[in-house]
Amino acid sequence: MLIGEVARRSGVSARMLRHYESLGLVRPSGRTGSGYREYSEEDIRRIFHVESLRSLGLTLREIGRALDDPGFVPSALVGDLIRQTRERIAAETELLTRLRRIDAADPAGWEDVLQVVALLQALGSKSPDARQRAALSSVDEVPVPVEALVEAALSETEPNVAGAIRWALARSGGGPALLAKGLGSPVAAVRERAVRSLAEMPGDEAATLLREALTHPDAVVRGYAALALGTRGAADVVPTLIDMISAGRNDTDAADALSVLAADGTATADRIATGLVNRLAHDTGEAPARGRLTQALAGIPGPTASRALVELSHDEDRAVALTATYLLRLRDAR
Repeated sequence: MLIGEVARRSGVSARMLRHYESLGLVRPSGRTGSGYREYSEEDIRRIFHVESLRSLGLTLREIGRALDDPGFVPSALVGDLIRQTRERIAAETELLTRLRRIDAADPAGWEDVLQVVALLQALGSKSPDARQRAALSSVDEVPVPVEALVEAALSETEPNVAGAIRWALARSGGGPALLAKGLGSPVAAVRERAVRSLAEMPGDEAATLLREALTHPDAVVRGYAALALGTRGAADVVPTLIDMISAGRNDTDAADALSVLAADGTATADRIATGLVNRLAHDTGEAPARGRLTQALAGIPGPTASRALVELSHDEDRAVALTATYLLRLRDAR
């Protein structure tokens, strides 16, 4: 079969067939009397083998080795191809994500595009200072897409930078639904960053997600959700806040949240005080927990808290008794 017919049937151009021949990859087995290349069935079969291996991403040199080296072991090469393909997909995915985020910023001109690119690069910088400046400047300059801020918030490990990113995210006015996905992460640190970011976001959507987080299996998530809702006046988080004080998880913040709720009125204050007293009676063998619960009564006004402190001033646990006595003196002084 002459080269033109081979090209037509195989889909490989005559130019490429000549290139294969120059590399020694596929040589026509014969020549016609006029000197034209003539390919045998075996030659054509080899052409299809070459094209099949090219479709896997092998170079022509690698294809030559695969077809001609009897000792060639394909497993290592295939493993390299898998690794290279994954790296290429990751790079292309990263590029696609960046392009989508630039598009989401709705830039008015190339200057805006360049600013968004610079901010995205700064958010991914190894320098905490650069990341912090990017978060703070994203509000006043061309806004960083919410998706990029959420990703940064869920991955940031530096406390100061994380605070700046959460602030920028709250100012952006979006992101609760994206943060909610972080609550389902298998990584505890990511779940904590997600709920802390939600806690700083205004609006009903964030509040609804925080309320759903009160039943989350992660106690840390439940705690941050309760703190945020408590400062917003949600009295149904009182049991969770008391649990936090008893367990010693953000107990100071939990006591402050109870104090804020108690300011709502005498009935609420008495209900909170009753809850603390009941937990004190329950935690009879936990001295540190009883001390924390006693201290929490300091921020609760009303007669129920006062009576509880009087009783606790005679507690068998000397530390609890001294704490209650001191708190009573402070109340009398006020």
